[in-house]
Amino acid sequence: MNEAAKTDLSSGDALGAILASFQRAGFARCEPKILQPAGVFLDRSGEDFRGRLYLTSDAAGDDVCLRPEYTIPVCLAYLASATAGAPASFAYGGTVFRFPAEGETGSGELLQAGLESFGRDDREAADAEILAAALEAASAADGGPLHVETGDAGLVSTFLDRLDLPPAWRRRLETGHARGESLSQIFAPPANGKEHAGVLAALEKVDAKEARALVEDLLSIAGISPVGGRSAGEIAERFLDQAALAGGAGVSAEKHALVDAFFAIQGQIDEAAAALRALAKDAALDLTAALDSLDTRSGFLAARGVDLDRVRFSASFARRLDYYSGFVFEARREPTGPALIGGGRYDRLLKTLGAKQDIPAVGAAIWVDRLTARKGIAA
Repeated sequence: MNEAAKTDLSSGDALGAILASFQRAGFARCEPKILQPAGVFLDRSGEDFRGRLYLTSDAAGDDVCLRPEYTIPVCLAYLASATAGAPASFAYGGTVFRFPAEGETGSGELLQAGLESFGRDDREAADAEILAAALEAASAADGGPLHVETGDAGLVSTFLDRLDLPPAWRRRLETGHARGESLSQIFAPPANGKEHAGVLAALEKVDAKEARALVEDLLSIAGISPVGGRSAGEIAERFLDQAALAGGAGVSAEKHALVDAFFAIQGQIDEAAAALRALAKDAALDLTAALDSLDTRSGFLAARGVDLDRVRFSASFARRLDYYSGFVFEARREPTGPALIGGGRYDRLLKTLGAKQDIPAVGAAIWVDRLTARKGIAA
């Protein structure tokens, strides 16, 4: 098929070309049921996601929904299979159902295809296989080269560990990064700081043990019982976190500058890796293992024919799903265009879905309708 013909494929034809590419790459087809338990998605995406689900109830009164995406259903199918815990790879393709987000248009029915790889300890090789296979499948359907942006939640986590930050700031930076917040947003004073200014100021003047006892005493005096399932001790910890964040305790000007410098690094993937090594050396931070992993992954990508000149790395890049634990990526037709492919590593997700221990996992999804969309033409 020539390139001109490829660009004229309908979404249905494109899905067929993608699935055929996955089959040639050796991925077994997995098609989970369209009707899924809603709670498993709400537990991981929050109640805000409820408004995007097509919800109903079963005979027992439990919430169920039309499949809003494939990754979690494929994970559940894998865990229910005889191969659970062992290496296995799957491909999928079909319709997912989501109400359009605010500002979006569409019917709520979207074509999605993708890959998931489970149980492989050679993580960098598995990462490269998934990304390369997704790019090859997209090319089979569309024919054009894509720009790839990558990041690494594991590298971010290692960097924050090496900074030896107070727990409240460690959590705030990692959570803010995962949500795609800017550093100015992350370092901004807590929104409710003024409401509790007196308590927070008092907590700053005593050590952690005394501060925890103070909050617990205040709750007891006020006759406040556990709120939202949180114990008095947990509520106290929350106040301690707020006090640390409000006062900027534990984040020196030097550490603040290091955070700024780290998250500012971006560029062609090999050049970005070199810049990260230089920063780590200058700051005497041991990021060797995480950066070796980054270089190893780049080597596997190159070996699979991925043009590294079209692959960028950004230390600040995140996919805004908190289950990602390592390599993350998106691919676009234009650097500032919509993501056509997205995915990454999520080694901790399967344990939250019922596995007895963490299982290495990485996947990629292709938004088929976006892939086939043309300027001025609906997908």
